[in-house]
Amino acid sequence: MDIAMIGLGRMGANMAQRLQQGGHRVVGYDPGEAARARAAEAGLHSETTLEAAVAALPAPRVVWLMVPAGEVVDATLAQLQPLLQAGDIVVDGGNSNYQDSMRRATALADHGITLLDCGTSGGVWGLQEGYCLMVGGPAPAVTRVTPLLQSLAPAADRGWAHVGPAGAGHFTKMVHNGIEYGMMQAYAEGFALMEKKQELALDLGAVAEVWRHGSVVRSWLLDLSAQALQRNPSLEGIAPYVADSGEGRWTVAEAIALDVPAPVITLSLLERLRSRQENSFSDRLLSAMRNEFGGHPIKTI
Repeated sequence: MDIAMIGLGRMGANMAQRLQQGGHRVVGYDPGEAARARAAEAGLHSETTLEAAVAALPAPRVVWLMVPAGEVVDATLAQLQPLLQAGDIVVDGGNSNYQDSMRRATALADHGITLLDCGTSGGVWGLQEGYCLMVGGPAPAVTRVTPLLQSLAPAADRGWAHVGPAGAGHFTKMVHNGIEYGMMQAYAEGFALMEKKQELALDLGAVAEVWRHGSVVRSWLLDLSAQALQRNPSLEGIAPYVADSGEGRWTVAEAIALDVPAPVITLSLLERLRSRQENSFSDRLLSAMRNEFGGHPIKTI
């Protein structure tokens, strides 16, 4: 099956390679010359313009976007739409907000073009292990791209699903990432507690390794934690700063809008925000209040 992969960052390039390994013909495009050069080193053919990438495909076309969520997606679609025709399919495999995906699907449908929103999980390991794919959009279009989904997934019969109409794929991925926040925070707090118990001299890498086998808390995140702790037991050189790419915030906002309590996900997001504070004003005010009402000493810097 022929496909254009738009966006040849690490994730997009890895997905393109996996598709090629599955026997598909992939034409790539990225506005960055460095990204195109890296793709070429990986054996991927790419064009220097979006127009050339689209023109290289026979109609009806499948164009897969792996570009940053937000304005970049809208800008790319604005460039793409005049190049496409009725019957073509665009797959947004990035982390777009599901409401944006619903809006974009409606706009493209006016031109006879189908947008599929595909939540994609697997990270940098997807090339080797396969990707988890959550697809939203009309069933006939999903059926058409099924060979691509089967090649990208860990196996043809697992790791991918048509989860609902337009927006459902990115909504499902949003919730998936919210759950991921909570799981990561629980692991981090548990290992922090063990690290603090210095008199037991716990080997955290060994603990993580033993938990990987037979334990009810075993998971891929634990596998990765074990690797990190065995490689760098004290996590030396890693700053206590945790970024977020937006999905956790969207999940919390949806929980509030739908009156669904989600305290673990919410608190894990707040902990990420807290990690970015230097010389926290709130903590300094707490110290000042303790001094005011109880005469507790203030630690100065």
